[in-house]
Amino acid sequence: MKNYSEIKPTDSELEILQVLWQLGKATVRQVNDELSKTKDVGYTTTLKLMQIMLEKNIVSRLEDGRVHWYTALVEEEQTQQFLLGKFVDATFRGSAMKLVMQTLGNQTVSKDELEEIKKLIESIENK
Repeated sequence: MKNYSEIKPTDSELEILQVLWQLGKATVRQVNDELSKTKDVGYTTTLKLMQIMLEKNIVSRLEDGRVHWYTALVEEEQTQQFLLGKFVDATFRGSAMKLVMQTLGNQTVSKDELEEIKKLIESIENK
């Protein structure tokens, strides 16, 4: 797997990664079709971004005749952890508590979500 200190995907690259994580492998057309469901994006733009991601070793490409299959070379959970860590450091001066307080203070949280949060806190305390 990738060294996460080297991963610096752009917002557009993250959108493509989301599609690849969901589908497992996909062609440029399939990725573009998924992205087009929520925003106006051209095929050539998607193609260029995926070529850049290939150069950055964020995705791999397997050529099967005329079809090119792309897969993510970075794992979803590890990428999320790395990017969240960078975000917390840059935005909340490294304080996870400030992030959680801000999030819970600005969002409506269901009883089920609160129960899951309590369980997580308990499991952390019991470690």
